[in-house]
Amino acid sequence: MTTTLHTATTEFEKKDRCADLDHRPRVMLGKMGLDGHDRGVKVIARALRDSGVHVIYSGLWQTPRSLAISARDEDCDVIAASMMSNSHLVLGPRLIEALGQLGRADLPVYMGGILPQEDIPTLLAGGVAKCFSTGTGLLDIVEAVRGATRKLDPVIPNGTPAAQLARDISLIHEGRPLRPDAARRRPRRVIGITGSPGAGKSTLVAQLVGEFTRRAIDNPSMGRCAVIAFDPKSPITGGALLGDRLRVDFNNLDEAVFYRSLAISGEDYHAVPEIIELIGGAGFDTVFIETVGAGQNETRIRQHVGRTAVVLTPGMGDAVQMDKAGILEIADVFVCNKADHPGENELVRDLRDVAGKRPIIETVATRGQGTPELLQALLST
Repeated sequence: MTTTLHTATTEFEKKDRCADLDHRPRVMLGKMGLDGHDRGVKVIARALRDSGVHVIYSGLWQTPRSLAISARDEDCDVIAASMMSNSHLVLGPRLIEALGQLGRADLPVYMGGILPQEDIPTLLAGGVAKCFSTGTGLLDIVEAVRGATRKLDPVIPNGTPAAQLARDISLIHEGRPLRPDAARRRPRRVIGITGSPGAGKSTLVAQLVGEFTRRAIDNPSMGRCAVIAFDPKSPITGGALLGDRLRVDFNNLDEAVFYRSLAISGEDYHAVPEIIELIGGAGFDTVFIETVGAGQNETRIRQHVGRTAVVLTPGMGDAVQMDKAGILEIADVFVCNKADHPGENELVRDLRDVAGKRPIIETVATRGQGTPELLQALLST
């Protein structure tokens, strides 16, 4: 596998392998069933990214329905499901059935991993577009993803409202014209979550939408929430690895949250105003926008949101760094995440010197600690 990856990466670096397509291919990688091993999938994800593909990794232990919801919301060109749990003959057809129920019966499904040769005809007859057994080269997988990439049509035939919203976002982000009847409305709340790489923004967002959904069950007037998560794309190949959604438990949330990943260069939030209005027009009242990992002067997201949470962690710098970091100026709420790490007291002390009346919330996102308090602070007007 190491040799194959090296050869493939060398080929990818020679040219932009996606330049001749209508748009950057978007592939959903997921592991269905009980298999807890994802090393091979991560190798494939990196190779696809290096070829210029936008890769959405949904993580381990996905159900067919959760993987189908993810693929629909992400407006993927193809789903690549990896199987090692000997349940391919059950989970494959269920994935195809779920795609039909969610308005994306047109999405091709590729399956790979430990697939017995005698089972492949059954999978193909059941609707799986391609099967890849062990030993398939990475370049073959890249070319198969390219081959599944079709023109972005403005209307998805027989698509559900959520499927059509996902396509509208794709078109706006690509600078393409929309269908004339696309509804637009500013949501009630637009909340930005920003901070440096590794601060735990994605895990915090996952906890926030879970907490929001639980509250909305008892209080329907809260409405529904959506997430737009931005990640950087390669300045060389244009590819991207979009892995933020893997921290969200869609097996339990199901369709309660609309979640979309997008790749940008720098702070290129050109399409954000229209994306926000499209989400509002689709009936969502609250939108969380997770930025790329932000540095000291990356503050543009403030222009597009109503409230901003700046996420920091212990050990990121001393009080002088706090004073010169322009990103602190845009915060409505400060979040001290990883509050169980050494240096938490010093961080909170330094934040108090600059926060004024702005709240400081201490969280441990991996455990959900502080999430209710953070959500309450962000929803407060």
